[in-house]
Amino acid sequence: MRVLIYGATGYLGGAIVRRLVGEHDVVGFARRADAADDLRTLGADAVVGDLDDISAAVAHVDAADAVIYAAQLLIQPEFDVVEAVIERMAGSGKTLVFTSGTGVLSERTDGDWSENTFAEDDEFVPSKYVGARKDTEDLVRAAAERGVRAMVVRPGMIWGHGGCPMIRGLFRSAEATGAVCYIGRGLNLYSNVHVDDVAEVYSLALDKGVAGALYHAVSGETNYRTLAEAVAARLAVSTRSVDLGTALEFWDKFTALIAFSVCSRSRAPRTRRELGWMPSPDRLDILDDIDELVARRTTVRG
Repeated sequence: MRVLIYGATGYLGGAIVRRLVGEHDVVGFARRADAADDLRTLGADAVVGDLDDISAAVAHVDAADAVIYAAQLLIQPEFDVVEAVIERMAGSGKTLVFTSGTGVLSERTDGDWSENTFAEDDEFVPSKYVGARKDTEDLVRAAAERGVRAMVVRPGMIWGHGGCPMIRGLFRSAEATGAVCYIGRGLNLYSNVHVDDVAEVYSLALDKGVAGALYHAVSGETNYRTLAEAVAARLAVSTRSVDLGTALEFWDKFTALIAFSVCSRSRAPRTRRELGWMPSPDRLDILDDIDELVARRTTVRG
């Protein structure tokens, strides 16, 4: 199968490329020539372009049997690109896998825990801040009625290989304030999953995913205060509880509001049942990623 991957040079996209190379004919979409060269080093083909030029970007769909969207755009530009991809694929029977995220499920709790946890097709009130992304999810799932084998993958907080953006945010808080910060009581969390286990979901979805399906990818839960304490122990500094206003002094609005102020808990029964997905028993503890990131930072600075 020839698989075109938008966002192939990103954190998740790169893991998907590494998982699928050797199993499929992989083509990565890259913004820059040097990034395209990196994809070729991994064993993938590459095309250079920009998703801002939608007509040119989606033209590459014609030569693909399957398309994976793992790019990171703002909500409306993302919707526009995905809509154009679906128009191009309509009636073809080809496969489209769109990457969403459990941010759509998130509830602002300002550091408190929420008992709410959601399986793939549970009803929920979309997030005030990023819930509009569900419109794109619905667009993709409805494409199954237009002759596209379309499905959605909705991962939790992704970690692994020292690349978790939220753990990096904890390190940034220490650099800015001298303490590792969390909001409120820090009992809130995103259900989490290792990036290589997420990549496995895409492989399985290409093989046996059901048109119109939504698949979660989660394998554990650790609250922000526990993460902050673990980072602080590695850095030999203290932790600090802050309110949202203070957090905005050292985190950008998205990080403070969409990441650290909310609780988003999810389960993946459909993914396990329908795809036979099982996260690796060696990749279940997000605290391992803190050691990886410390090692990387030490290497870079040393």
